[in-house]
Amino acid sequence: MHLIAAHPAFHPMMAFGMPSGPDLIILLVIVLVLFGAKRLPDLARSLGQSVNEFKKAKEEFDKEAAKPASPESPESPSSTASTSETKSEQKQS
Repeated sequence: MHLIAAHPAFHPMMAFGMPSGPDLIILLVIVLVLFGAKRLPDLARSLGQSVNEFKKAKEEFDKEAAKPASPESPESPSSTASTSETKSEQKQS
């Protein structure tokens, strides 16, 4: 067992390795039977859109993370809240 775990291609989630050859063909036939030929292009299109949205979100996150921190504004969040409360009280008067 230790020899298998030490193998560089071993992954605990895929104990039997990546499907290839006949295994992959069998999996594709099963997917075709389950979803039907008409729905496969729609599924592929929606999967591609999901991947694109994920990439955009990741790029935006990376840009935000790489941006230097902006200096704090002179108003603290608590003073902003009290200012908005004061304005709403003035409107009610």
